[in-house]
Amino acid sequence: MESAPSSPSPKSKWDIFCNVVDNFGDIGVCWRLACNLAARGKVVRLWVDDVSSLAWMAPGGFANVEVINCKNGIPKDTNLDLGDVLLDTFDSEFAINLIAAKAINTQASGINDTILEPSPGKRPVWLNLEYLTAESFAERAHTLPYVHHSGAALGWIQRYFYPGFNQRTGGLLREADLFERKKAFDKTTWLAGLPFEVSDHSRVELIKSRLSSSQLISLFCYEPAALEVLIDQLAASQTPTCLLVTAGRATNAVKAIIKGKKRLKTAYLLPKVLSIVYLPQLTQTHYDHLLWSCDLNFVRGEDSLVRAIWAAKPFIWQIYPQHDGAHHAKLDAFLAMMEAPASLKTAHIAWNASAAERQAAPYLPRFPQLDLPIWAQSAENLSNKLRLQADLATNLISFTEKNS
Repeated sequence: MESAPSSPSPKSKWDIFCNVVDNFGDIGVCWRLACNLAARGKVVRLWVDDVSSLAWMAPGGFANVEVINCKNGIPKDTNLDLGDVLLDTFDSEFAINLIAAKAINTQASGINDTILEPSPGKRPVWLNLEYLTAESFAERAHTLPYVHHSGAALGWIQRYFYPGFNQRTGGLLREADLFERKKAFDKTTWLAGLPFEVSDHSRVELIKSRLSSSQLISLFCYEPAALEVLIDQLAASQTPTCLLVTAGRATNAVKAIIKGKKRLKTAYLLPKVLSIVYLPQLTQTHYDHLLWSCDLNFVRGEDSLVRAIWAAKPFIWQIYPQHDGAHHAKLDAFLAMMEAPASLKTAHIAWNASAAERQAAPYLPRFPQLDLPIWAQSAENLSNKLRLQADLATNLISFTEKNS
């Protein structure tokens, strides 16, 4: 991660607001963005209603990023002065609480020029960072205004800001030195120091040797119905593979499958061609290293998708499932944007089909055999294309400077 410069720049104070729904995704994006802005001369306050993930995701913090724990609302004695930029993330509607608190505090102090009726020049630039999508509405809605018609922010203008995959959107999160760090990365050394857990301790030495010589696949997922199919496929393969399973739901899902196999067959042993490695919680930097090290990455949500794109390695994305099935259209738009080859489309469709959807539509494709050479070329093409575009932090800064 970049180091923050000491001197602030114009529009230097930013307030970012995050309501955590998925402990890894929402806070993951917001923390990366806060650090990215701080590295470019901004002073950032990150208002979060659940800071627990930062303890392992970013244990060292970051210069010029202050985290404000809002689990029980805005803490007492917090400086209520608004930043130059207010950035709600993912429809959090959090900034209005700070504006209202500032208004109440100002009125209670007997100051006539209250925050309710500031002069236009005193108003911060107020944005709402939306979810990442390749769907066409993102281009149409990007930077559109929304006028508040009531409350403490009466008359204030807030604008939608959409990350995206082309120049008509806000771009993707990317640190300025990302590719230099990736180029200097020593995979062998990093893997040698990687802590892990295994269910069969007799395989520890075998796994250590395989980390440097076998096919490596990282698994960051929810509980895909196709997970057991993938494990069976890897176990039946002729290619020695290490499946590196991230902590949390992915680990629980894999362990449940192995436990189920042992319940059906007491003497069940995982074939030696497949080694399953359970990882501890990784910092964001080490998660990037994991993606850079693997031959195939299974990712989920938004933050890890973008990091997989920059890794330029084959990946399969499990999109956050929505009860109305809207995530399937979002996935289709993404696959069309990346011009995914047929086998990769099939893999994504199979990986994202729930058990209920598969039961209702048995014609849905099964998870295919891995086609890594073709998928690798597709991933490299996508990464090379998107790295030519301005990144999200650059676009945010540019927009706020022009609209101050």
